[in-house]
Amino acid sequence: MPTRDMSSSKAQQQTHNPCPPHAVCIPYPAQGHINPMLKLAKLLHHKGFHITFINTEFNHRRLLKSQGPHSLSGTSSFRFETIPDGLPPSFRFETIPDGLPPSEADATQDILALCHSIMHNFIDPFRVLLDKLNDEAAASSDVPPVTCIVSDLTMSFTQKVAEEVGIPAVFFFPASATALMGLVAYPQLIQKGIAPLKDASYLTNGYLDTVIDWIPGMNGIRLKDLPSFIRATELNVMTHFLLEAIDKAHEASAIIFNTFDALEHDVLEALSTMYPPIYPIGPLQFLLDQFPQNHLNSIGSSLWKEETECLSWLDSKQPNSVIYVNFGSITVLTPLQLIEFAWGLANSNQTFLWIIRPDLVVGDSAILPPDFVSETKERSLLASWCPQEQVLNHPAIGGFLTHSGWNSTLESICSGVPMLCWPFFADQQTNCWLCCGQWGVGMEINNDFKREEVERMVRELMAGERGKEMKRKVMEWKKLGEEATTCSVGSSYLNFEKMVRFVLMSAGSNQSS
Repeated sequence: MPTRDMSSSKAQQQTHNPCPPHAVCIPYPAQGHINPMLKLAKLLHHKGFHITFINTEFNHRRLLKSQGPHSLSGTSSFRFETIPDGLPPSFRFETIPDGLPPSEADATQDILALCHSIMHNFIDPFRVLLDKLNDEAAASSDVPPVTCIVSDLTMSFTQKVAEEVGIPAVFFFPASATALMGLVAYPQLIQKGIAPLKDASYLTNGYLDTVIDWIPGMNGIRLKDLPSFIRATELNVMTHFLLEAIDKAHEASAIIFNTFDALEHDVLEALSTMYPPIYPIGPLQFLLDQFPQNHLNSIGSSLWKEETECLSWLDSKQPNSVIYVNFGSITVLTPLQLIEFAWGLANSNQTFLWIIRPDLVVGDSAILPPDFVSETKERSLLASWCPQEQVLNHPAIGGFLTHSGWNSTLESICSGVPMLCWPFFADQQTNCWLCCGQWGVGMEINNDFKREEVERMVRELMAGERGKEMKRKVMEWKKLGEEATTCSVGSSYLNFEKMVRFVLMSAGSNQSS
């Protein structure tokens, strides 16, 4: 009799408290994609989702190395007072193999090899993991069944698996909406014979200055400003990878962007007529700030160990006196470019914090001239990696010399810091075009720069009239980003609520019923 009573009580409890939705979040396996996906996963967790976050085995090892051996465990029992009674949400990490040769390198993997492997080797391990998660759900009331997949848009194989399982797949595009529109234009560029390039001479003969006047929301953009994959002389692995992704995006239940309406209004409007419902919910950090602080804040996503000592060094500097230099996780320099940047910074007489990761220089270690080090030691700090958002938000930072990755661009705007832009590849050329030509918050450094140009532009950024105007502009954009994420009224906040309620929560309700 007691057993029957307990079962009856449990059944009644489950009737009144259905399983929470369970989102499987899977980023493209690179630093710039993992960072924003983890923020999105934390936001969903705040809304009551059980989260399974999937990294490759390679990146999981790097995270444990950088964050600590126990940093990604012990998160499955978190429960917060803001979440209704019932099964508590959880936050767990799982892994799948990447299909590449084993490596212990503490560096970003080869992008072309990774893209090829994603197209051919990821889908089966992903299926197996999803089956494992659902088997766990069937065997335990502590784990809800998977109700949705939140996938990086470039991990388009997840759409097929979602169809097989009968759950929605929502794509997250962690770059700018404008960059996606640039990719969407690729099929037409190919049809019109504009791409691929006829031969390598087209890289330097002025052809890339051709203005493309028919891409919605991107008036006046040049070929050189489109995502750099357009510069290939043949349809290669990367081209096919991206074309497949933008095609599969039509089948997604929704597309999420880490941007806000005022920042990319025209492009977002145009995309909304081409694709499933789109939800600009950024800046993600501002949106996260709208929710209570909790245990998840301690879960980091940096694949390199961060040197937090730089924050103490910044504490000793005057407001707006330091230029922060960081070329991100993928950009590589030639030894000559490293030297030119170094002497440009030195000759500017400005104080600087320069992040030089171990694999920054092509095929070589990043060795700076001894006389540069001795000349600048009183007004510089060199580090291998740092907590970038904390650095950018530090009052001592007055400017940012950046590769124009979207995370760095948005974080700089959110910190009210103007930029010098030196884009390397992918969406960075487009982001540079936005910063310098559309928003007025940056200046572009030429690809074939010399130290004199770096010196002049650093001085202008930190002390010139144009630098002051860019500072005024970036503060205006920062305010608009704050307004977009304001609780209950901001456009990004409301978009997030709608996406959760109508796309993700409804899927969980349908499954549990």
